[in-house]
Amino acid sequence: MADENTNGAGGAANAEQPQAQFNVQKIYVKDVSFEAPNTPASFNEQAQPQLALNLNQKVNKVADDQFEVVLTLTLDCKVEDKSIYLVELQQAGLFVLKGFDARNLDMMLGSYCPNMLFPYGRQMISDLIQAGGFPPFLLQPINFDQLYADQLRRRAEAQAQGDQAQQPPAGNA
Repeated sequence: MADENTNGAGGAANAEQPQAQFNVQKIYVKDVSFEAPNTPASFNEQAQPQLALNLNQKVNKVADDQFEVVLTLTLDCKVEDKSIYLVELQQAGLFVLKGFDARNLDMMLGSYCPNMLFPYGRQMISDLIQAGGFPPFLLQPINFDQLYADQLRRRAEAQAQGDQAQQPPAGNA
C-alpha cells in the first residue's frame, strides 16, 4: 500500500529520470611482476622484514558508458637494505555505468570499483608470495571510501588555492 501514488506525480518524475545501471563486464590481471632477487639466501633471513605498500588507481574511459579501472598494488619487502621480494600488480576491471550524475559516477569509479577489485588483487599477491617460497601473506583490508573522501578534500583544497591565486590583489583597482 505504501508504494501507491495518489496523484500520479511521483510516477511521472520517476519515468523522466533514467535508472542508474552498474554492470561488471570483466575482472582481470592487466600486469603482474614478482621478483625475489636475493633467493635462496633471503630464505634464511631472521630479521623482521619491512613491508611497504604503494597503492594507485587509474580510470580509463573505453566507450560512452564503459570504463576500465586499474588498481595498482606494489608490495616491497626488505630486510635492512636487502630486497626479499617485490610484487607489482595491476588488477583491472571493465565496468559499465549508465545514468549516473557526475558526482555519483566519480564516487563509483573512485571508491566502489576499486573496492570490488581489491579482493582479487589481494589474493593474487598472496598466491605470488607463497609461490615464491615465502610464508603466506594477506594484505589487510583498505578503506577505499576513506581514501576517496581524502581525495575529494585534497581536490577542494587545490581548487580553493587555485581560486585564491586567480584573485587580483586587494586595493589595485
